[in-house]
Amino acid sequence: MEAIIISGMPAVGKTTVSKLVAESLGKPMVGGGDVLKEMAVEEGYSPGGEDWWDTGEGMKFLGERKRSSDFDREVDERLILKVKKGDVVVTSYPLPWLTDSGVRVWLAGDARRRAARMSKRDHLSVARCRSVLTVRDEENYKLYKKIYGIEFGRDLKPFDLVVDTGSVKETKVAEIVLKYVRSRRD
Repeated sequence: MEAIIISGMPAVGKTTVSKLVAESLGKPMVGGGDVLKEMAVEEGYSPGGEDWWDTGEGMKFLGERKRSSDFDREVDERLILKVKKGDVVVTSYPLPWLTDSGVRVWLAGDARRRAARMSKRDHLSVARCRSVLTVRDEENYKLYKKIYGIEFGRDLKPFDLVVDTGSVKETKVAEIVLKYVRSRRD
């Protein structure tokens, strides 16, 4: 099976949809955070748990990452290798622009609905989430424009499938992705 790469703006449902798709297909799911943890282990760190990034050690590692875009490039190179091997579901912001391999899916969602999703997930006010997403959207755009020259979130040409997550539950989005993936095999 070819790999599936799921991308989209923050809080659009990438992780949830990717987990559902991976579980349905019996395939592993991997994201940039997983690869960053692999790299942290190689550097002598001991990452553990989802909240490791918030620990002193995790923040030190992320601080090293911010000093050089080489970390991001290394993560993306490792993810590309996983995609080329296939049989994996990958979540990544820039990967669909960096490889022609795999099925590339963009999950679309407006800022208002993404803020509501983030508010529910993170137990923050919708207004606070809207503010956070505005910053993250702009930072992601600038980062990937600088590193790769891509128009993150604006240029959707690399995608095989675009799904508007607007008022659709994650389970339905996953069903749409699975139907598309299966249709490519026929």
